[in-house]
Amino acid sequence: MSVKASLGVIIGNRDFFPDRLVAEARVDILALFEKLNLKPIMLEDTDSKLGGVETFGEARKCAELFARHRDEISGVLVVLPNFGDEKGVAETLHLAGLNVPVLIQAYPDDLNKLDVARRRDSWCGKISVCNNLYQFGFKYTLTTKHVVHPSDPTFEADLLNFVAVCRVVKGLKKVRIGAVGARPGAFNTVRYSEKILQRNGISVTTVDLSEILGRANRLTKDDAVVKAHLEKIHAYTPIGKTPDEAMIQIAKLDVVLNQFMAENELDATAIQCWTSLQQNYGCNVCTSMSIMSENMLPSACEVDVTGTLSMYAMQLASGSPSALVDWNNNYADDDEKCVLFHCGNWAKSFLPDIEISTAPILGTSVGVENTYGALAGRTPASPLTYGRISTDDPNGKIKAYIGEGYLTNDELNTFGNRAVAQIPNLQGLMQYVCRNGFEHHVVMNASKTAGILQEALGNYMGWEVYNHI
Repeated sequence: MSVKASLGVIIGNRDFFPDRLVAEARVDILALFEKLNLKPIMLEDTDSKLGGVETFGEARKCAELFARHRDEISGVLVVLPNFGDEKGVAETLHLAGLNVPVLIQAYPDDLNKLDVARRRDSWCGKISVCNNLYQFGFKYTLTTKHVVHPSDPTFEADLLNFVAVCRVVKGLKKVRIGAVGARPGAFNTVRYSEKILQRNGISVTTVDLSEILGRANRLTKDDAVVKAHLEKIHAYTPIGKTPDEAMIQIAKLDVVLNQFMAENELDATAIQCWTSLQQNYGCNVCTSMSIMSENMLPSACEVDVTGTLSMYAMQLASGSPSALVDWNNNYADDDEKCVLFHCGNWAKSFLPDIEISTAPILGTSVGVENTYGALAGRTPASPLTYGRISTDDPNGKIKAYIGEGYLTNDELNTFGNRAVAQIPNLQGLMQYVCRNGFEHHVVMNASKTAGILQEALGNYMGWEVYNHI
């Protein structure tokens, strides 16, 4: 997430307003981009009148510049230092054909400078620009304040949030997910539509679990690649009481899963984590999944493809790892708290006390000795964004819910990966989840990014999004 983001910049102008406002805006934006480590793609001040866009010719010139940087530009910032020419802005976007998010900023007027020499009228101009973009069919994002100076802290926050929106949209439109194995037979809940996902740019590559296990079984403890992955795992987490033979199995599986991802250029995986794996191979895959998620290659259990898609979206929004969890237990009689749980594949970021262990619940049916590789650990207090993306197959659409809360340090005496969540109107949220047929899996991220996700998923991806506020 440290790569500098590139934004196209359109500075709108209208000839009967002071031109120097355009020159001043250019200086303001360049300074702000420098501060935030953003790269502007914009006309030079010699390419048009002060680098602004007003006429069709200037719009064409700006569009050609954007087109040359098509693979680089993730979004466009429209700056209105005065009323601006709404047709010039719309024509630029139309001719460039970028299909990226657009943020509209307009400068505030000074009550003491409403004379002809300094008047902006950007308040009104922003409405006109938005109206034209709406007519053209463009989606766009608004600033928190209708008019705001680039030096205002709220605009700085708006711009950074917009960059995150661009990351989510760009990432989701080309994400490649690997589905390893078949979903557990008892879990209809994780069924999904590959066809609906593909229509939205989301590709799924499948592989039979037997192929993965077969490749892993052909490796030996003496293979250099197995030794290297074993060292990687030891560096990642304490191994507790995990026997050497189980560690070798875990390492061999890790090798093959990483090879599968590299061969298919995958961004994320969803894995058949039980019970064939334990019965036919003799370990859990949780450790490998945790390492992948920590390295920003999210991995979801139980072949929950839309679960890992949710993990990926939240990761893009926040720049930090996500975890797939169960809405698992009530927390005593507190109506706004619940227990989040899974056998043990959460990213290390959530588990300061991480250790390789077993999966006791799964062990009751497959033998605890076959479940080494599950991670144990308790997630401490942190901010929380939660949510879920799902394909609604009968209605042919993608839908999602998102919201914010907190993870707490409340006492919790159990095993596995575990956390306590505090969420306003949790009972109302559970009503929504149940009534709308969502899965028992939800994704958590240690951030406050629901607004970013709502804008990206709802406005730009065009999905049905419920924000639980």
